Amino acid sequence: MPSENITPQTLRLFAGLLAKPTEESLVAIEEIAHETHWLYDAVQELKEFSLEHWQGEHTRLFISGHPKTFCPPFESAYVHGIMSGPVTSELEQFYHSIGLESIADIPADYLGIMLECAAYLLEHPSYTDENFQSYWQKHIIKWVPRFAADLQKDSHLRLYQQLGLKLEELF
Repeated sequence: MPSENITPQTLRLFAGLLAKPTEESLVAIEEIAHETHWLYDAVQELKEFSLEHWQGEHTRLFISGHPKTFCPPFESAYVHGIMSGPVTSELEQFYHSIGLESIADIPADYLGIMLECAAYLLEHPSYTDENFQSYWQKHIIKWVPRFAADLQKDSHLRLYQQLGLKLEELF
């Protein structure tokens, strides 16, 4: 059973923090930190580094670290040990069934997309709590707690360590 304090805004924030950092990212996170205080220390740390350093850590953790990608944010990687496993097409079909379309070049099992879908289910009254619970149990709970623990352990930036901690608190 997911935590009672899950909100669409929280899920969307977490999804956004997984995105590749850009020139505007620090300013955006700094604005959010005024309301979301756990981000404050992470913002202060990020100000000490270049955007390239932050992007390098993002790449190392999520895309192509050496000797391995430490925290691939994809259900297939955690559940099946491969990219684009069978769950990817299952999720594409599910998204289509609830009126959501795939985003080109982003696998359906990418955690950012999955959190956005969970937020969508919470926001739309046509989907019951049962729909959300089923999605959460079938797709999120299987692997995100391990991803969150890996993020806390393997990240060199406070932003991602804190994100791992906050993701862990959802369970």
